[in-house]
Amino acid sequence: MNAVVLRFDQRQQQTLSPRLQHAVRLLQLSSLDFAQEVRNALGRNPFLEGEEHEDGEGDPAHDGLSDRSAEAYSDFAPLGADGDEARTALDAMGADERDSWQADGHAQHSLGEDGDMSALDTMTVQVSLRQHLHGQLNVMPLTMRDLLLAKTLVESLDDDGYLRMELDEVGALVAVDPPADAEEMAIALARVQALEPMGVGARSVAECLKLQLHAIECQEQRALAAIIIDKRLEQLAARDINGLARALDRSPACVQAVCDRIRRLNPRPGWQFGSLNAQYLTPDVIVRKQRNGEWAVTLNPVIAPRVRLNKVYAEMFQRHRIAHADPANTELSSHLQEARWTVRNIEQRFATILSVAQEIVRRQKHFFEFGPMAMKPMGLREVAAEVGIHESTVSRVTNNKYMATPVGVFELKYFFSRAMPTKSGSTCSGTAIRGLIRDMIDAESEEAPLSDAEIARQLARQGLVVARRTVTKYRQQMKVEAVEKRRRHIVVA
Repeated sequence: MNAVVLRFDQRQQQTLSPRLQHAVRLLQLSSLDFAQEVRNALGRNPFLEGEEHEDGEGDPAHDGLSDRSAEAYSDFAPLGADGDEARTALDAMGADERDSWQADGHAQHSLGEDGDMSALDTMTVQVSLRQHLHGQLNVMPLTMRDLLLAKTLVESLDDDGYLRMELDEVGALVAVDPPADAEEMAIALARVQALEPMGVGARSVAECLKLQLHAIECQEQRALAAIIIDKRLEQLAARDINGLARALDRSPACVQAVCDRIRRLNPRPGWQFGSLNAQYLTPDVIVRKQRNGEWAVTLNPVIAPRVRLNKVYAEMFQRHRIAHADPANTELSSHLQEARWTVRNIEQRFATILSVAQEIVRRQKHFFEFGPMAMKPMGLREVAAEVGIHESTVSRVTNNKYMATPVGVFELKYFFSRAMPTKSGSTCSGTAIRGLIRDMIDAESEEAPLSDAEIARQLARQGLVVARRTVTKYRQQMKVEAVEKRRRHIVVA
């Protein structure tokens, strides 16, 4: 018979308390998500309240930049948008659905009490592509049937301005009697393609470019461009000037001039319109150089919410518990505990961000002085040991957190890179190597650009041991095309 045995085991394991879990969750949020989380906490927790300005206005994190932050940003150049992503293949593009109808901007201006226009009257009204095309069709002398066919085609265009449907499919959508035939739909399409912007209503990239050929003033260049678009579009994309020159029996210089003119055409005419809102980054910390030459790191006052515990409600709740001998009100007690945690965790979040940012600036001081070439290799463990926190905490702090500097806005993770050995026995950061590769590519000849293998050899001659595949990875991270697409095949005629 089996006997029942009772045995005790002692084990050690790490567990996160609810307060620590709440602190970790707040720490890893981005500035926007954190601000939304604070607003949600203020809305659901009666023991939390937001502080107001002395002038009675709301939190600057929600209403705009404060005077201090505006002064801090005055030294920084505006951060431009990266346009390299727009060079991807057109067929691989996917666009979010945009609203077809927006305000037409014809409303009368509303005047303020002092007789001046309000701030809303000075805002730019965005016009969609369909609105722009409908406006042109409405002033054309067309019959109701022709206008309906043209407007249906306009509604069938995608955000790039292309017609991705067959004409018979579009014609089947129009409730006219008798049904529209192929000739009527072709005429309606020609009307749409004659509208502005040039190239709208095309069914392919080649057709879109051909619709814009009349913008080329020189008749000889226009004829040659039509041949290239019709029959040699792949060679144009590959920048094979020598091959085009041989096929067209023209000089390479002449072909190069025509290809340059074709590239100035717009393959996505619909991108001029629509609700493409610019996305802005709100940095968490601001770095400025002081008069004594030292770099100072401060928290951005825009992202620091003013949240505090409502002491009046907390004292009323405590007096109620004592007066009525109520041991605890579960719901209110949990709200009070959460309010205390939130206030402490917000303070801890910003203290941790500031400490990590200060350590980053201390270690990467030469970067701010001399640029990416002076970036030192740095790991999460080094910063964690200096600040006195865990590596995972540093990883959470640097994720989706940004630093505004006189040379641009950078994510905190940008300053971390592994050490790469050199022939002299020292180390170099990957950021510095990327900067060196960028300088090499910028200084290369258009007729003889540097291949990844050649860049690796030049780095080796400078004492930097970098594999060819690593050069390829860094080049792709910088969104630089391969050597074949950077080469301009020009020879002396």
